[in-house]
Amino acid sequence: MTIRLAVRASTLALCTTLATSFAPPAQASGIDSVQPKAETTPLFDDEAGGNANADDPAIWRNATDPGRSLVIATAKQGGLRVYDLDARQVQSLPAPAGPSADDKPGRFNNVDLVHGLRLGGTRADVAVVSDRGNDRLRIYRIDRDKPGGPLTDVTAPGVRPVFSADQDEINEQQTAYGLATWTDRTTGRSYALVSQRNRTRIALLELLPTAAGTVDYRQVRTLDLPSSFRLPNGATWTPCAEPGELPQVEGMVVDPADGTLYAGQEDVGIWRIDAGLTGTPTLIDKVREYGVPGTYDEQTEECTPGIDPGFGGTHLTADVEGLTLVSEPDGDGYLLASSQGDNTFVAYDRERDEDNEYENTFRIAAASTTLDGSEVCDGAAALNAPLGTRYPNGLLVVQDGQETPGDSDREATGFKFVDLGEVDDTID
Repeated sequence: MTIRLAVRASTLALCTTLATSFAPPAQASGIDSVQPKAETTPLFDDEAGGNANADDPAIWRNATDPGRSLVIATAKQGGLRVYDLDARQVQSLPAPAGPSADDKPGRFNNVDLVHGLRLGGTRADVAVVSDRGNDRLRIYRIDRDKPGGPLTDVTAPGVRPVFSADQDEINEQQTAYGLATWTDRTTGRSYALVSQRNRTRIALLELLPTAAGTVDYRQVRTLDLPSSFRLPNGATWTPCAEPGELPQVEGMVVDPADGTLYAGQEDVGIWRIDAGLTGTPTLIDKVREYGVPGTYDEQTEECTPGIDPGFGGTHLTADVEGLTLVSEPDGDGYLLASSQGDNTFVAYDRERDEDNEYENTFRIAAASTTLDGSEVCDGAAALNAPLGTRYPNGLLVVQDGQETPGDSDREATGFKFVDLGEVDDTID
């Protein structure tokens, strides 16, 4: 998440303190920067703003007219927003309400795309969304020129909760959270990998098109990442959090070439996992705060960090957030991660035989007095393909958790659009 709710204030406080205490000098100066070319209109997480809070984007390429491609983005309780390449809103869709006024309302957290899903006798692209509030997936067909579109809800009626047994459990909000899609090139079947809020579980859900032109899903299997870790000094470390909460995963992406899932466990690091959730996960990088003890204070709802034993990584500052993949035709490319705690983005080699080695770090800095950079970034999406004359080198879209909307003193979030070619220049 970008700005956590009160129940997660402890971990945010720990991350904020440690980002200041443990960031090395190289993170404060001397790193590369790129500038955005456009930004969306700010979203406001208050009643006047429809309780909208920018979170996670996905980029849909219009194959017949790339200049008319779209960015589909979640706004939590504010639902979905769809933008053109000039960052202008073209559609807004509400999140479904809860079953009753006493139940949690819909809250769209993460979004990803499936291309060429067989739907109603034809192939269609769809956007898959995790509805954290209702613990379900929502699926939207993408038709660029459809009246009332471009998104149309094609979720099958009666889809079941992803993790919860009943509405009482849903209201506790240990629900569907992070999300990445994957199409198995061997079988042609499409899936959503969904993480559970405040837990370490990831579920593999197969997407099931119906004869009625809608999409259902079924759970195939789950995998639980560790919540405690054995340190080199023999001690056992568990990331500090409110009692009962475990270190969750949100940012995820699948490399379609080999079916590798990369999952960001926010206070731990980045895992490499088989997208079918088989085999043993590998931790490819750790956050700087890995291994640092913390003591939770119930009165302040904050964690006080202890002495750093020196077992953390050197590139990521918690939280690890948005993960996205930049693929290249020769099989090369890079994995990009949002290092939320120090407002940077970290690139790793895409190739597993290179052990996803570190490549570079950069920031998204202000382009002008009216177009600022990205801070406390949550979701991110990249597409390495020409998108008309505006983005001939591809596009990177990132969430900005601290938007600056003119003279307003309201807290705002939004999305920044960056020329991917400029990012490539910092990585090469």
